[in-house]
Amino acid sequence: MMILEHEAKALLRSVGVPVPKGTLIKPGTRAPRVPAYPVAVKAQVRSGGRGKQGGVIRADNAKSLKAATKKLFATSFGDEKPEVLLADPWLPIDRELYLSVTIDAAAEGYIVLYSPKGGVDIESGAPPARYAFGAPWKFRAHELRAVLENVEKDFQLRERVITLAHRLVETAAARDCHTIEINPLARLKSDTDRPGELMALDAKVVYDDWAHYRNADILAQRDGERRRAHKLLRASMEMGHMYVKLDGDIGLISGGAGLTMGAMDTIHQFGGKPACFLDASPGPTSTRGYKPAFALLDGDPAVKVILVSVFGGGTHMNRVANSLKANMAMRKSKKPVVFKLDGTYVDQVPGIFETFGAHNHTSLEAAVKEAIKLARAA
Repeated sequence: MMILEHEAKALLRSVGVPVPKGTLIKPGTRAPRVPAYPVAVKAQVRSGGRGKQGGVIRADNAKSLKAATKKLFATSFGDEKPEVLLADPWLPIDRELYLSVTIDAAAEGYIVLYSPKGGVDIESGAPPARYAFGAPWKFRAHELRAVLENVEKDFQLRERVITLAHRLVETAAARDCHTIEINPLARLKSDTDRPGELMALDAKVVYDDWAHYRNADILAQRDGERRRAHKLLRASMEMGHMYVKLDGDIGLISGGAGLTMGAMDTIHQFGGKPACFLDASPGPTSTRGYKPAFALLDGDPAVKVILVSVFGGGTHMNRVANSLKANMAMRKSKKPVVFKLDGTYVDQVPGIFETFGAHNHTSLEAAVKEAIKLARAA
């Protein structure tokens, strides 16, 4: 769960990481005010690539600030319109760096990533230096120093980065953060009132959603996310479904993240494009369990066909089939649905499906091929 930039900066400020003293601007502010010009006016959205989409505008006076505010509030970034803007002072920068702490499965815990060249084009440059240490208490300054010596020649800067990285690791562990990214981490020019200081000009913090039961900040963010969501998506989220919208035309309803990923890979393998990642594993044997998933995909005009892929060991497929039968009877949409059910009591599924004219494919490949054919014909 990614939070907004100004929220991420507030977190960093609370643990002693230098950040600019920005000003929040809300919709309807006729004459926004800032302490001094110029400022960088930034759309506060959760989608990536904001800078390349025009989400950051320099304002040199009150007139240009008002124009930038109007433009940014009217612009969507990744299907998200900003509800608030952040005006940060436009600081003179000597160097832009990149620093992040994130969880990595291969490291069985945290890693530190550092690049001597940060900014909007970080992806096009050389890969960041990587220090993998796993558990936060295994962080060692001398180990990170050995990694940084190969990429950062300024030893004074190197030592300051090590101190900052350690602080980010401690913060990530204490606050249940999956990722803390500073890009750019800027070194200010010598002619400023804080010469050579490292400052987080932009920040991204991703919380671990599953820590909501013990972290009030994450619980509040999750509740806010649900309030902002469209009512169909909100109903799906309340069922515990995991949903990620993609740019294809085959709506996928599956059970379990691994099975869902496998189905997505199979769709790609045969030349199709999934419209979503939708793990509807909670409550698959109840009629209520699949209802919000079907409603969400039936209401999405990009979805041309729905593929249902479910496997159950402990879950009985005859009960899943009856749940799907009830949902199909309630649907008003005419979008075709393709089924692939397998697992315990799957031998009873064909008889149940026959009662409402459905067919259970014997392989995922066959189901995917039919879904792609139907999507192309729609």
